[in-house]
Amino acid sequence: MSNRSMWKRIVPWIVLGLLLLSMVACSLSDLSSRLATPDAVEPAAGQMQTPVVIVLTPTPLPAAIAAAADVEEQLVINVYAQASPGVVCITAPDQFGSCIGSGFVIDLEGHIVTNNHVAEAAPDLLVTLADEHTVPAQIVGADPGSDLAVLKIDIPAEELTVVPLGESSSLRVGQRAIAIGNPFGLERTVTTGVISSLGRTLPRDDSDFQIAQLIQTDAAINPGNSGGPLLNSQGQVIGVNTAIRSLTGVNSGVGFAIPVDIVNRVVPELISLGRYRHPWVGVTGTSISPEMVEIMQLPVETGVLIFQVEPDSPAFKADLRGGDTDVVISGRPMREGGDVLVAIGEVVVKDFDDLVNYLASYTSVGDTVTLTIVRDGVELKVELFLEERPSDR
Repeated sequence: MSNRSMWKRIVPWIVLGLLLLSMVACSLSDLSSRLATPDAVEPAAGQMQTPVVIVLTPTPLPAAIAAAADVEEQLVINVYAQASPGVVCITAPDQFGSCIGSGFVIDLEGHIVTNNHVAEAAPDLLVTLADEHTVPAQIVGADPGSDLAVLKIDIPAEELTVVPLGESSSLRVGQRAIAIGNPFGLERTVTTGVISSLGRTLPRDDSDFQIAQLIQTDAAINPGNSGGPLLNSQGQVIGVNTAIRSLTGVNSGVGFAIPVDIVNRVVPELISLGRYRHPWVGVTGTSISPEMVEIMQLPVETGVLIFQVEPDSPAFKADLRGGDTDVVISGRPMREGGDVLVAIGEVVVKDFDDLVNYLASYTSVGDTVTLTIVRDGVELKVELFLEERPSDR
């Protein structure tokens, strides 16, 4: 048989085989599609449709991450166990059982630190300890200017737990912050967060002076937390919780605490004198803004422009000068022509908060400080003797 005849017989069979393979492949593809994506089938009348159940298998957390989480938890547990027995509930006879504020024990003599606004909330105060023992408390000293007060209770030393004081000069934004107090009367509640900012100032309702050098934290602080401790990871006090910034009166993630370095300056005088003597300069003014520089043709871009020097004040005695011309800038009334304060000691004064915080943190009544001012474009050094702020201020 010739090759030509053989090919005539084989070719039809090859074609037929290819067609069969194609049909089988299409059938398998359709079956695979149906298995992967089931067709929606309407249930018969009265018949429940079987739900599709998806089972997820969780991926185990890596051992290193789980161990780090355990360490974080244990740290807060340890700080709470160490400090909470020294945190007290402050109340009044007519509000017994409801904490109006918090406080913490600072020595075995029974001294308790709290806020001034807590201490003045009632004429008679009671302190409830961690063991539920309630005793009368006496106000040893109070200072509205720093919102600090010291109470004293008569309790045997062996029944007291002292909360150790740390330091706040080396605090950094982002550092852990642990608050313990009695929010809404819920005794010895712990909340955690971080230090959000440092060196804040807050205005007072009863004065034109400010509370200085505050720590800002996002640890939840609510009514009843006032006077309680803000702690670091070692269980040491780094601040005294004092205020929140909120439109609703409850925590909004912005709370403030008086730094412990201020506590260490103020509390000894409250115990020995019953009051704290705030150093006083005696000027009013404002931080310089770009608009002020442009309109007033100021020779510096930052600093404090002095509006007014109070009569018989340290600033008056040091011959500082206030403004002599009334102006309005960005809708704000001001006085131009006064001295511009640019430094106190070796610290540059960029705004008014820098002056307030420096006086609160580094000076005392009776100190002499060197002010650097700019007057008529000329930089001058002025020696100023700090006196006590008037008691009605």
